[in-house]
Amino acid sequence: MTANPFLGVLFHWLGGLASGSFYVPYKGVRKWSWEVYWLVGGFFSWIIAPWTLASIMTSDLWGVLSQQSWSTLWWTYFFGAMWGFGGLTFGLTMRYLGMSLGMGVALGYCAAFGTMVPPIAKSIFPSVPVEASLGQILGSSPGLITLAGVGVCLLGIFVAAMAGLTKEREMPEAEKKKAIAEFSFSKGILVATFSGIMSACFAFALTAGNPIGEASKAAGTVVIWSGLPKLVVVLLGGFTTNFVWCAILNIRNGTGYQYFCPTLRPEHAGAVGAPVPEPGGGDQAKAVSLAPPSLEVARAPMLRNYFFSALAGITWYFQFFFYTMGETQMGEFGFASWTLHMASIIIFSTMWGWIFREWKGSSRKAHALIAIGIGTLIMSTIIIGAGTWLKSQMTGVQ
Repeated sequence: MTANPFLGVLFHWLGGLASGSFYVPYKGVRKWSWEVYWLVGGFFSWIIAPWTLASIMTSDLWGVLSQQSWSTLWWTYFFGAMWGFGGLTFGLTMRYLGMSLGMGVALGYCAAFGTMVPPIAKSIFPSVPVEASLGQILGSSPGLITLAGVGVCLLGIFVAAMAGLTKEREMPEAEKKKAIAEFSFSKGILVATFSGIMSACFAFALTAGNPIGEASKAAGTVVIWSGLPKLVVVLLGGFTTNFVWCAILNIRNGTGYQYFCPTLRPEHAGAVGAPVPEPGGGDQAKAVSLAPPSLEVARAPMLRNYFFSALAGITWYFQFFFYTMGETQMGEFGFASWTLHMASIIIFSTMWGWIFREWKGSSRKAHALIAIGIGTLIMSTIIIGAGTWLKSQMTGVQ
């Protein structure tokens, strides 16, 4: 099967749409604490969806996994767990920098590290299972074009972050205190750096899991689905981290009963709804009491909550379902997949921000910056697609 980078870009866009949209169903959750609906959604994201789809769409899933070396399974799982830490600390970035600036900074780090570290590592350690080293990328015209696309993407992320900062500076002081009451640039940058680097471990996990994908192809799996088995291992690592943290919160906050019992205890009965969680989560996203306890809010709608949490979780999983499909189409310059993924997340999450009127009342400057940022990100995906397509045409990548 010949690589088709432009099809790969489309798949990455679909993945970005899923990632930028997964939190919307959580708006339908009522009267559950953050750790409860996050773990329920996560169970569908990290366990049910990957195992189900990999079992249906690939050949001999158990056989493929059982023939892997412990080294391959361990590093794929380990980097998945490290990515889980990045997701959990993403919420602290929002606390200290605000949503717009925090997302721009954290995803900027995530894009840069997740994209460039694998080819740099291959330059130092030739045995690293990455398609191309940094030297191979710099030594060809298609590689330079693709690298230029990565640079344009990082520029777009920076401009989008500046748009968010401009918007937040223009907010009335009372609203600003609500949004970023604990604003601290120094703390925020440190946490964003940690979160971005750790979140980039997902890219390393996918790289470590390449032998699983190759074994799946050898077992008869169609190339486009061959990345699904390694997601099973990567997401198991992410599940471990999130499960441990949510369990700690369940114990600390006494919310474990909410998984099974619709009747709320008095200390939780004031919650009238669930907030939109930050991408990646954070314990500060717990439901906020907006009304005094009453009989009306004493019971949680269990079926509704499980449905919307499951929908959110499955939607989240589809970002990487499409990611692995796109990765198979990017040819030798698959390292750019992570950049495309980060860019598309920002594009579609900003789209939802417009739909929910989060930019209402912002100045022309803020609107112009976000429009330029999104336009730059879209241009970067075209440049990266062109570079990888040119490489596939020159080498006949299979």
